[in-house]
This record gives sequence, structure tokens and C-alpha cells, in this order.
Amino acid sequence: MSIPRTYKAFRRSSGDLPRTLELVTEELPSSLHPHEVLIRIHAVSLNYRDVAMLHGKYAVDVKESGIPASDCAAEVIAVGSEVKDFAVGDRVAPIFDLNNLTATEDEMAALGGDVDGVLRQFAVFDQKVLVHLPTHLSWEEAACITCAGATAWTALDMPESTDKGRVALLQGTGGVSMFALLICLAAGIRPIITSSSDQKLDIARSLGEPGAVDVINYRTHPKWEEEALRLTNGRGVDIVLENVGATTIAQSIASLARRGTASLVGFLGGLNPENPPNTVHLLLAKTAMMKGIAGGSKIDQQNLCRFLAEKKVQLQPILDEVFAFEDSNAAFDHLYAAKHMGKVIIKM
Repeated sequence: MSIPRTYKAFRRSSGDLPRTLELVTEELPSSLHPHEVLIRIHAVSLNYRDVAMLHGKYAVDVKESGIPASDCAAEVIAVGSEVKDFAVGDRVAPIFDLNNLTATEDEMAALGGDVDGVLRQFAVFDQKVLVHLPTHLSWEEAACITCAGATAWTALDMPESTDKGRVALLQGTGGVSMFALLICLAAGIRPIITSSSDQKLDIARSLGEPGAVDVINYRTHPKWEEEALRLTNGRGVDIVLENVGATTIAQSIASLARRGTASLVGFLGGLNPENPPNTVHLLLAKTAMMKGIAGGSKIDQQNLCRFLAEKKVQLQPILDEVFAFEDSNAAFDHLYAAKHMGKVIIKM
């Protein structure tokens, strides 16, 4: 295809909260540096952090009037003179944190936050931050890998978590938990997933063989940690994907087996509760570990993509609703209303 000189993008508006998205016209560079790659973005998937920024609920400073979103599936359109690993036509995605190549870097450069994101038709990236995508996935499915997929992968401690008999508790049916559910089913990890909706739980249960997925309705079982212990015959789970934040951490730790791990992947319940629970004694009693997850490294994302390709994992089950590019504001509103199950997608 011919390379355009301009393209359309959405930027966060300035001014009062909540902010909206404003459609703008941007210019592409006249030439690429030797290690740069020009990509055409086909699909974008949204995360809670994207809408939290519009509503003033994100704790980290973000670029003023920046381009939102971190997750996309794209096609290589042109490459610089020194690019060796990518060719025109390749299916690729940038990593979430452009500095996180090996999980050893200190400074973050997170797409859609302090760096312009991917809610745009075209973008230019250094080849070192790009990852090849599995070819068996649609653009919409592949757009879910960068943040939700890599977060689920690292939170589950993959690929180390494939020991027989491991159990993972997944909070809610949002993008990370649903992606984690598919990883668990493909890797032989027993999943337990929670929701307040029996309908969503029935859908989650249907993704595995009969009896492969255990479910907990946390409205029916407000002490859901006790139900998790019952489902594991009192042993507890090996890993919890903690999506809510400080208000449920104590329950998550209580659901763990000895030497288990609570992976903190979200903050749906807020960041600063009035009465945060004291979790120190709970961790000590179980010799448990609590770790924060902020996506994954490039290596994590590459390992995940290889796993998905080898296992032929289909990601269609985690897609909620697909919006057109011009309807991006509606897509953000849909996600913020929290009625979705899985990933909200914007198709370019």
C-alpha cells in the first residue's frame, strides 16, 4: 500500500473531568531512522487504566493530551535500512512498557500513559520494542495480547506454573482474568473464577471441559475465600489474580495455600481505601508472597505468543464488543460502565 503523509488519531481532551477523546490529524515522518518500523494498526483493545485516566482515577501522571491505549495488533508497512527482524506484511505489536525488554529496567515508558499510545491509524516504533504475533489469531484477538495477555502470563508465573495440581483463583471476568482462564486451560492449571453474575460464570465454565472450571458468585458467597478453600478441600489456591485492590487483599491471601502467591494486577476497588486491611500477619502465617504486576517484559510477551501459537489457543471467547474507530468514545464509555465480559475492542 502507499504510505500516507497524515493519519487520524484520538487524543485525551484537556480541562475538566471526565475527559473525552478528540479526533485529530497527525503527520507521519518523511523518512524512517535505520532501526524504525512503520506499522498500520488494525485493532486496539482497551484496559481499565485507559478509562481511569479520563476520569481522574489513575495514580500515575500521564502525558497531557496524549494518545491513549497500549494494546494493538498491527501490520508492518515499511522498515528502516537496518531492520533485520521484521519485514513488510509481518503481524506485530509493541510491548506495553517500551523500556521493559528483559524485566530488569528501572524507568517505565508505558504506552498510552507517559508515552503516546496506539489509538491511531499508524505509528512508528523502534524494532526492539516490537513482537511478532501468532498468525492463527484475528486482528481483534491478537490485540488482546500486549497488556491483558502478558499481565495474565506473568501473574500466573508462567511458564513455571505448569506443575501438576496447581490451582489459580481469578477475580472477575474482565480482560486479564478471562485471558488467564484460557492460559490455565491450555497449561493444565485448574482455574477458579469469580463474578457477581451467574450468566458470566456459566459462560466462563463453558470454555473448558465439564468440571474443568470452578466458579464462585461473590454475591452468593461474600466470604468467597472460604468457598475457594472448600473447592480445594481446605488446601487453598496456589495463585490469586487480585484485580480489585486493597479492599479484597485480605480475602485473597486467606484463600491461598501455604507458600502461595497473590499477584496484584488491578485496582478496580480504588487505590486508597479508608480502612486498608493489615495483611502482614496473613502473609507470615501462610509463608505467602504478594507481588505487583505491571504487564510483562518483551521476553514475557514473546513467550506468551509462542505458547498461544504452539497450543493453538483461540482468543475469541475473551472478546466482548467491537467498536468502530470513529466510535472510540462509546467504547471507552462501555468499558467504564463495567458491563463487559473480557475485552472491549476498537477496529480501525
